[in-house]
Amino acid sequence: MGKSANLLIALTIIAALFGGCSTKEEVEYNKPADYWYERIVKSVAGGNLDKADEHFTSLQSEHISSPLVEEAMLILAQAHIENEEYLMANFYLDEYIKRFSTPKKREFAEFLKIKASFLGFRNVNRDQKLLQETIQKANSYKKRYPDSEFVPLVDTILTKLYMAEYILNKNIMELYLRRGKPKAAKIYEDRLKNSWLKESQISVPTRWYDYLINW
Repeated sequence: MGKSANLLIALTIIAALFGGCSTKEEVEYNKPADYWYERIVKSVAGGNLDKADEHFTSLQSEHISSPLVEEAMLILAQAHIENEEYLMANFYLDEYIKRFSTPKKREFAEFLKIKASFLGFRNVNRDQKLLQETIQKANSYKKRYPDSEFVPLVDTILTKLYMAEYILNKNIMELYLRRGKPKAAKIYEDRLKNSWLKESQISVPTRWYDYLINW
């Protein structure tokens, strides 16, 4: 094989190698804070929250004192709530409260945490602890922020939680009756009688998730 042929083969191999490398995503670093913030917003708008989280990590590690970190945390918290990723939403909200808490900011962040907990319900019979904890948090919120603009929304959440609690007590009462345990059933029957809600006021959904539609 002649020299010209060998040279052609070598150039072809080099071109292929460089062409392959150019298709791979370059690792980005040392970018301005507004660059990472813009990438976060674009990723959220495009529904790619994993990529948005990655961009936030870069923003925070390279520009920890930037005011854009605070704003990005709230954007990501709300985006994860909308995407039904409530653990990630609470992660961002907890970090937001730790780092940027003022009375007004905490008021908003704690409302979002209640909203995330409420929307995180999937089965009232399996999420009894979360149900009680969210009721407690919602009532505490109303005491701590009685004049908050979010109180009407918290009241809406509480009403739905109390309805879920009523259904749960009714289910437990009926379960004890089926198992021939009238004394245990009586405890839950009394809870139903003492509730401010009445069964005629409650439309029992086929699924707990139906409570969340248009909440």
